[in-house]
Amino acid sequence: MATDLIPADAFAFACALGVSDADAAVHVEGDDRAVWPLASVSKPIAALGVLMAVDRGLVDLDEAAGPEGATVRHLLAHTAGYGFDGEDVVARPASRRIYSNTGFEVLAAHVEQATGYDFPDWMEQTVVAGLELPDLDVEGSPAAGYRGSIRDLLAVGRELLTPTLIPEPLWREATTVQFPDLSGILPGYGRQKHNDWGLGFEIRDHKEPHWTGNGSSPETFGHFGQSGSFLWVDPPRGLSAAFLGEEPFGSVHQENWPALTDAILTRAEQGW
Repeated sequence: MATDLIPADAFAFACALGVSDADAAVHVEGDDRAVWPLASVSKPIAALGVLMAVDRGLVDLDEAAGPEGATVRHLLAHTAGYGFDGEDVVARPASRRIYSNTGFEVLAAHVEQATGYDFPDWMEQTVVAGLELPDLDVEGSPAAGYRGSIRDLLAVGRELLTPTLIPEPLWREATTVQFPDLSGILPGYGRQKHNDWGLGFEIRDHKEPHWTGNGSSPETFGHFGQSGSFLWVDPPRGLSAAFLGEEPFGSVHQENWPALTDAILTRAEQGW
């Protein structure tokens, strides 16, 4: 059995870790079936549901949505102009990268109107059924209210490595920087001169500090959440990893997640 990667002296609370390649899980620690709050790791899962609506021609990335001058693309890329929470518009579309829960709430309402389905029902019929996710609960806010397990997140990670629910060109667009060169605050890590995002996915690029590893590819994308959760996908390495735990995000995560990711990448190079 492979040696554990989670340092017991770093994460002194119940948690679980999973690593997958494009085909199957290659390493799991803890209970991969335990259900935890995903917090903002809900967003990339909700974004996948939105992209499926785009692929089916029910939504267009460049159709109007949200505040005046904003589109679905702006909402997904956190450039619509909403603040973090609340309906106040604090910037012109595409002028700043402002991480926004409100943007994803508005996005879900837009998809509901376009599809005729309540957003949780849309998610159940598209993402949950499409990936056969046994534990994912999508009844909460698409911004931060989902609950799920490591095995759910690894299935999402595999989908984001080799997409089956959306065509590859749309996947490539979603994981490419949208509205380049915008600065903004990455929650928990401060202002980033180039706060790069795709369509619902944060893109690592060369951000410093960051919650992924020093060895992570610049193309790495994903999300972390205030529940102490993360999901990253590193396409050049063909790997995805997820972390869930009972302690909310704090200094222990900031200090130890990058080393944990680097340990995953090293182990993968060694062949597990």
